[in-house]
Amino acid sequence: MRNLMKISTAALALTLGATAANAEGKLVLYHWFEYIPQDLLDKFTAETGIDVTMDTYDSNESMLASLKAGAIGTYDLAVPGDYMVKIMAGEGLLDTIADGELANKGNIAQEWADPSFDPGRAHSIPYQWGSTSFAVNRDVYQGDINTTDILFNPPAELAGKINMLDSQGEVMAMASLHLGMEQYSNDRTQLKDLNAMLTAAKANWASFNSDTAKEVLVSGDAAVGQIYDGFSAKAREEGANIEYAFPSQGYVVWMDNVVLLKDAPNRENALKFMDFLLEPENIAAVSNYARYASGVNGVGAFVDPELAKLPEGNPPADAGTPVFIEVCDAETQAIYDKIWTNLKK
Repeated sequence: MRNLMKISTAALALTLGATAANAEGKLVLYHWFEYIPQDLLDKFTAETGIDVTMDTYDSNESMLASLKAGAIGTYDLAVPGDYMVKIMAGEGLLDTIADGELANKGNIAQEWADPSFDPGRAHSIPYQWGSTSFAVNRDVYQGDINTTDILFNPPAELAGKINMLDSQGEVMAMASLHLGMEQYSNDRTQLKDLNAMLTAAKANWASFNSDTAKEVLVSGDAAVGQIYDGFSAKAREEGANIEYAFPSQGYVVWMDNVVLLKDAPNRENALKFMDFLLEPENIAAVSNYARYASGVNGVGAFVDPELAKLPEGNPPADAGTPVFIEVCDAETQAIYDKIWTNLKK
């Protein structure tokens, strides 16, 4: 959860990826950065003889934009978040996995076997799940951090020292929680309030970065970072004196999923890799590396016992309600896109 591939470099990546994809014994992944251990890809190649090529992205939105710009037919698999699976399916970007095509489909944990964003797992398998909130450097600030005010109305000690994820879905969802409004409201007054609040909050932000969200906390370049729980855990393990917040207003939960893309050039190899990831020992290797949880049964014997103890994975009793990012209609989405574009200027 990755080297960053910007949309501006998509043409070069597509050319290189297409050459690899047309060869026999290949698999081409479109994947989050810093989210899968190379040793696991090497293990898959050793077991199957299939060579793996991987391009990376830093947000669900950049992945979708790249695929819609012409990358469909280049990649076999991608790893979108829950809400993005629903969007991609609705836009015809996913292939359907027929009954019996995945030998290990029965290993999927019951709670993740029939999610609302992909009923019956017609297009996807679970990958990793976790939360998105923010972490605070305790050397800089010792006050209460379990409030979204830290991001949107910060105390003086933290103003100008905040890194936000370069991720529209997660920033907007957290902003909606802060204002106590529904995600993707189409109420004009609420939208004006949302835009005004974000514009004012931006004055206290130092940067928008997803690919360096962990590094800026470790280096001390940021005192607050909106961040995924696994990245927060890794930052602490690398020496950052940070604490992960569970705001009383709520926080974001997510599940990333491996999807079979439409017109995958190496479809059979893609299915083999999906089956490979549904083996408990293999998906546990991802969890141990990324510090998230999987959606597969039987991983307990292979997962680092320390994962169960991570403070990022154990919200306190008074934590706010976790929410998934929601999908809205196209007209409302266009308004949110405009707010986001203006915010990034």
